[in-house]
Amino acid sequence: MDATDFPDDLVRTQAAWNTTYQALAAPHPRDTAALRRRLLRLSVRLWWHPYWQTVPSAPTARTELRHLARAHGAVRAA
Repeated sequence: MDATDFPDDLVRTQAAWNTTYQALAAPHPRDTAALRRRLLRLSVRLWWHPYWQTVPSAPTARTELRHLARAHGAVRAA
């Protein structure tokens, strides 16, 4: 699968999910309830995105999306 196949909004949502998850997993996070609510909202947006209806293997594509979003996050942090 080519990484360019993913819609920009889907990649941004996955990156936001990653950032929120990391904030929640940090030692002594602030406002855990808000972080959990945000993580839940992002999870729903990721799961029900219309893109998943267009790919033959959604589990494989979801894994690729997570790797792509992590790579973009690592580049942004550097």
